[in-house]
This record gives sequence, structure tokens and C-alpha cells, in this order.
Amino acid sequence: MTILGAIFLPHNPPERLRDIARAADQAGLEELWLWEDCFQNSGIAAASAALAWTRNLRVGIGILPVPFRNVAITAMEIATMRRLFGDRAIVGVGHGVQEWMGQVGARAASPMTLLREYVSALRSLLNGESVTTEGRYVRLDQVRLDWPPEPAPPLFVGATGDKTLRLSGELAQGTILTGGTPPEGVARAREIIGVPKHHIVTFLPAAFGSDGSRRLAAQQSRYGIDDPGVAGDAAAVAEGVRRWAAAGADTVVLQPTVDDPDPVGFVRYVAEEVRPLVA
Repeated sequence: MTILGAIFLPHNPPERLRDIARAADQAGLEELWLWEDCFQNSGIAAASAALAWTRNLRVGIGILPVPFRNVAITAMEIATMRRLFGDRAIVGVGHGVQEWMGQVGARAASPMTLLREYVSALRSLLNGESVTTEGRYVRLDQVRLDWPPEPAPPLFVGATGDKTLRLSGELAQGTILTGGTPPEGVARAREIIGVPKHHIVTFLPAAFGSDGSRRLAAQQSRYGIDDPGVAGDAAAVAEGVRRWAAAGADTVVLQPTVDDPDPVGFVRYVAEEVRPLVA
């Protein structure tokens, strides 16, 4: 069955997260996803707080930009979250936006080399192994977590280009696709990944209400995204979710517009009105 989620946009101030996470949990939403966009909300801090405030909600981070973080601290943080909250904590890693990475002096000359070294080391650390590596970017000397997660969590990689999709299929258990990826893009990504039972998460821009179509069209145009997303009532949005699922998405995460007038109402509507209509 398709997993359905919603996004807490980092354009919201952090203090709004408590009400949105609790509303999502109470309404029975399966997953709430967060972004670590520069220079807004922290992914790990926000996800940990949301998990602590809720009982059943799974919380995903899509993504942590790897140039920002030493791989050992990322492994420690993921391990701590998984031991505290079990499989409710989901973390994805990826290249990050290169312009932002340049702003903080962390832009890699070869993002693909960095991601390969990083994901390989991260996977080994989360498996409880002692890791020694002398790569171009990742250098570890007999590093082993004292408290590895049990069992090791699946790794998700944020990917758009063909090379990153192939790397995700090789090294990770799941791939996160950006909002604006059309159904045919999901199908193509699954073909490039080429691995059975590989979990694909896609973010789907969505808007409800009488002015939803207008708000969504304006946002997609503003960001230069060709795909129109889905707008309308619960039935229309559920039909859109089914199209993305049929193309190969295992998890569809509905992404509100930046100017959505009611973020709490958005997560409740997804859980209570759209979820029952999605097979």
C-alpha cells in the first residue's frame, strides 16, 4: 500500500512544528517530512523534537546535505535517533544545493565522489563496524560507534541526476526525489536505479481549497517547475497520488505551498480526507 505523508516546510518558524506534528499524529498521518534547507530549520533538531512530541508519527529528513557534516557525527545522530525512536526516524542524505554549500565554504569539487565516500562510510558505521578510510573527502581512523542502532536503518539518498540515481541504487535502500518530479520521471528513476524492492519517496506539490489551483500554479511558475502538481478537493488529490504511485513511488509526500494559510489544517486534511481515498 502506498505510504502517504506531508511536509513541514522550513519556511515555517521552528516554534510552529509542535502543533503541526501533534496534529499529524492525532489525525493518523503516517509520515511528516522535514527539509534541512539553508539557512532555515535544522533537520536533526527539528526531527528529534517532532518525534518526542508524538507517539506514532514517522518523521523523515529529506535531506541532510553531506558537505555540511562530518560523517561520524551524522552516524552518531542517526544512531541516537533510531535508538530513541526506533523506525519512526527516517533520514536521507544528499549533495545539498551547491550554491548554499559554496556560501559556507563546503562546496566539493566532486560532489559524486564525496557522496559515494560518505554513504559508504555511513552505512558501515551504522552497521556497527570499525571504519578506517582515507578518501578524497572522507577520512576516518578506526571509528566505531559505541551505540550503533539495532538493527541498522535503511539509508535514503536524495537524487535527481542519472549518476546519483545509480549510486543510490548501488549503496542505499531508498531514494528521495524532489518535488516537481512528474510520474514519468518517477518511472524513469526506478528504471535507472535498477534494483528491486528499492524504496522511492517523492514529494508532490499540492494545494487544497477554492484558491488552491491558483496558489499552486503561482508557486510552480515562480520556481520554474513545469509539473503542475495536484490541486482541488480530496478526491482530485487522491487521484494524483495514485498516478505517482502507479509510476513507482512507494511513498508520496504532499508538499503544501509556501503561502498555505493553514499548515495544521493541511496535515489533518491529508490524513483524514485524502488517506482514505488512496488505495
